[in-house]
Amino acid sequence: MRQFILQRLGSGLIVLLGISIFSFALIHLIPGDPIRIMLGENATAEQVTALREQLGLNQPLLTQYVHYVSNVLQGDLGTSFKTGRPVLTEIMERFPATVKLAASGMLLAILIGITMGILAARFKDTLLDFSAMSLATLGVSIPSFWLGILLIMLFTVKLGWFPIAGGTGLMDLFLPAVTLGVLASTVISRLTRAGMVEVLSFDYIRTARAKGLGEGAVLFIHAFRNAMIPVVTIVGLQIASLLGGTVIIERVFDWPGLGSLAISAIASRDFPLVQGIILFIGVIFVLINILVDVLYSVIDPRIEVGKMKEGT
Repeated sequence: MRQFILQRLGSGLIVLLGISIFSFALIHLIPGDPIRIMLGENATAEQVTALREQLGLNQPLLTQYVHYVSNVLQGDLGTSFKTGRPVLTEIMERFPATVKLAASGMLLAILIGITMGILAARFKDTLLDFSAMSLATLGVSIPSFWLGILLIMLFTVKLGWFPIAGGTGLMDLFLPAVTLGVLASTVISRLTRAGMVEVLSFDYIRTARAKGLGEGAVLFIHAFRNAMIPVVTIVGLQIASLLGGTVIIERVFDWPGLGSLAISAIASRDFPLVQGIILFIGVIFVLINILVDVLYSVIDPRIEVGKMKEGT
């Protein structure tokens, strides 16, 4: 297990190195001069030159990148051009709101997705199965921003049940969490159904039923665990995806999380803040993937053994 975790950590570091290079190169290709944006159009050439030298933006890109990575390794993600505050402080102030939104959306996605998947598998080829899978297919096809706007128009503007946007309370959380949860549940429900249908066709399930075991025990004790291996993987990936994919939803609902912060940083050409957010989300994504792999091997130890043999 230790060797497996070390291998995954090593590959994770390579991924993070790639993310840091990509984000550094990408944001420098964005049109617009951050110094001009910070100082305004009336700034003199001397002021622009002085601030550029002060921030180190007059140095070659390779020098800037090496300096950036060196600081990151010491826990310093830089200073925001716009606010003058440490990037890590800005991120940590917004991160709890994003976690709150992503966790609520994921909880809803798991509840809805697994319930729909189990019911669809249990009543395979019935109207219930067809309806559940049709909804799942429809959910995959719907853009998240469109569903969010639709929910706002219906439940906020027309019915007046929820506040418009901008808060962080439970009522403010409901609609964005539902938007994330409904869309994420579509993939989970399809995988759960596929896994359950396969497991329910195995001989040991027929044996359990022949022994007079109740249908609930057959589904949740004998079939559910074996059908959950691919679902655990996709749930882990969905968690990481939700953390990074809340950008649009946060913007639609004016939720004060990392997504809103990232969009503001991009608009103001706040390079250090954009880099910090991308790298921070990348670290979370890599850690969750490693955790999923470890959990995967715990559920089915044969997977780890197979990987070890491949590595030797």
